[in-house]
Amino acid sequence: QNINSLTTSFVETSCLASLSRYEYTARALRPDNQTFFFFDPTKMAVRIPLRRLSRSAASLPGPHARGAAAAPRGLSSNTSAAAASSSPLEHGVVLEETADPRPRGTYFAPLDIVDGVAIIRLDGPGKMNTISDGVLEEAKALWASQIESNPNIKAAVFISSKPDNFIAGADIQMIKKFEDKSKLKDLCLAGHDFFDQLKHKGVPLVAAVHGVCLGGGLEWALKCDYRIATSSPKSKLGLPEVMLGLLPGWGGTQNLPELVGFKEAAPMILMGKELRADRARRIGLVDLVVDQNALEAVAISQAKQLADGSLKPKKKKKSWERWFLEDTPVGRHLFWKEVDKGLAKSGGHYPAPYAIKDCLQQAQTGKPKRERLEFEAEQFSKLAQTDVSGGLIGLFDGMNSVKKNRFGEPAREVKTVAVLGAGLMGAGIAQVSAEKGLKVLLKDRDAASLAGPFGEKYLEDNWDAKLKKKRMSMFQRNDASAHVFGLTDESEVWRRHFAKADMVIEAVPENLDLKHKVMAAVEAATPDHCVFASNTSALPIRDIAAKSSRPENVVGMHYFSPVPSMKLLEVIPHAGTSRAASAAAVSVGLRQGKLPIVVADVPGFYVNRCLGPFLMETTALIGDGVGLEALDKMVQARGMPVGPITLADEVGMDVANHVRNFLAAADLGVRMTGGGSRGNPMQELVDMGCLGKKTKKGFFVYESAKGGRLKKSGVNPEVAAKLSQFVERDLELTEKEAVDRLLGRFVNEAVFCLQDGVIENPMDGDVGMVFGCGFLPFTGGALPLIDAFRAG
Repeated sequence: QNINSLTTSFVETSCLASLSRYEYTARALRPDNQTFFFFDPTKMAVRIPLRRLSRSAASLPGPHARGAAAAPRGLSSNTSAAAASSSPLEHGVVLEETADPRPRGTYFAPLDIVDGVAIIRLDGPGKMNTISDGVLEEAKALWASQIESNPNIKAAVFISSKPDNFIAGADIQMIKKFEDKSKLKDLCLAGHDFFDQLKHKGVPLVAAVHGVCLGGGLEWALKCDYRIATSSPKSKLGLPEVMLGLLPGWGGTQNLPELVGFKEAAPMILMGKELRADRARRIGLVDLVVDQNALEAVAISQAKQLADGSLKPKKKKKSWERWFLEDTPVGRHLFWKEVDKGLAKSGGHYPAPYAIKDCLQQAQTGKPKRERLEFEAEQFSKLAQTDVSGGLIGLFDGMNSVKKNRFGEPAREVKTVAVLGAGLMGAGIAQVSAEKGLKVLLKDRDAASLAGPFGEKYLEDNWDAKLKKKRMSMFQRNDASAHVFGLTDESEVWRRHFAKADMVIEAVPENLDLKHKVMAAVEAATPDHCVFASNTSALPIRDIAAKSSRPENVVGMHYFSPVPSMKLLEVIPHAGTSRAASAAAVSVGLRQGKLPIVVADVPGFYVNRCLGPFLMETTALIGDGVGLEALDKMVQARGMPVGPITLADEVGMDVANHVRNFLAAADLGVRMTGGGSRGNPMQELVDMGCLGKKTKKGFFVYESAKGGRLKKSGVNPEVAAKLSQFVERDLELTEKEAVDRLLGRFVNEAVFCLQDGVIENPMDGDVGMVFGCGFLPFTGGALPLIDAFRAG
């Protein structure tokens, strides 16, 4: 790095502060009087050229004075301090990295030994540390060659050189490469053998965790005698293997409940629940929580105390509740009964939770631990062979794929986002933006609209609810609120604020003339680089851009409702959208925590384009005698989160009908009428004012429930009477026939979208289907479902 235009005193002070903070050891100047060395034990030797030194290095204060400098282990210090006493320090300081003479591997940095404590730094080649067979082999070699036979090593600390992760879990690509998944059992057992080798030396092992510590990473930490985690919000501990259709295969189902109890362990393993460091400490998962900057120093100190016996790990005392649930027949019966209730909600589509339950129950059998670990490893290998695991891992790959901005880094960072329309969608967009640190300008017509139930009040209520559930701190809640600035058309001051906007996201009603009107007003007030993004659900982006003075800055950003909980974002460039505008849209979506897929500018884009034929088939099934409630239950039993009838009520009958009519008049042709022409029940409901949940009546009737929520109270009798005229026949369809017809329309349209270039690749299509409308996650998406049917 070049540090320019600094005063002599500032440079000297900064160097000393760095030396002090990281406990670097200063070396004497080289005889050429040009280089001052200091040593970073976590990285490498650093060389600072020193010229025109303003004062003698011997006069530097504290232990870093040249005369007091001590050479680090393995390095000599035999140069004269006086040789360069007259060299002044140059205002521009150049830091040059020099090669570390100590050996390092592919996955581990060079070993350091500090006061008898071996510092083992995990530092794999990728952004994230992961566990693979290569990691285990290198770890074995490192331990055998540098630690096991060294009598001076009394303890060992595992710590990561990565800035935001300890170990993120097992290498999923490695698991995929195993053609014979049964061999994964041997890999799991090899991991146990490795730690048995470590334990053989008889020295305490400390896990120093900063950042992500998930899956195999947490299992690695559980193998250690003592665990320290940083208080950073980046530090998360969990066992999320169930999300990939797997289970913890490296002792997690045995070691975690042994440490924290079954009540705390079960949700972490069965649901993939992640914990922050403070919560992990309260349940006994970690022994100590420290500041990030103190992690290594504290880990070394605790390791030394563990080695000399002055520190004993304190196991959390078993509470009466834990004793009752774990150690009494009645308590165990009640506990597993509740677990079974939770498993039943999955509909039996996911085998992993059932295998996890079997492994957890093994922990209560009293069998030898090695036998229980072998059972766990066997279950892991069996789950890895299932189609469900294959589908979920494919979906995981898709999620990682869309998290990479395919347009590259935006030319200008988006710092201020203006949101037009303080309705349900606009307020949701404002919420997810403010929570991620973006400055938000939320604008509506007047103060009443801005402060309405779906405006600022919506934001405050949501944040209060998250605060109550401890999903955010008071500081985070207030910080998010402070990032939102309310503006209205009643005052011209909005123009001054918009002059600093980097992006405007409009969320006004689906009316092309209205969108052109607000776009013209915005472009007159915003800088030339400002991106104009439309949250339209169906209108062509090219038509919106047609009246723009800066059409290259116009792009579609289609969010899904409710925005705070729906992960998908469709980014829709039109033919004239610049790469910079597209890059900015994807970048903002990623920062908001979304999964952005890039979609062609066609009617309905991707998700709604697939949803249209699905809704048409719903109408056809009603005409063929399938009842409303029966149809919903059939689809949910297959694994969809909601049925098509409830979905129409949730989305809003007016919106669903608009999408249906729009697509029918667009380019889908027979695909929007393939089920026959029996009229349009949705239009009838719109004419009756039955718009769904928002009007408390649609296909179903809704009533107020606790907490201001609405709950379904049954089929709307008015609608039931009206729908009878649309029933032409009763085909007495079986559940499989009805659901196959319905989901087949989804799948067929997804294939058309891939064929016609609406989506760029199958992974984007699967992410869109699962996170846009909840399409059977256990299949991996709509397109893998074809493979499940063995289509050629």
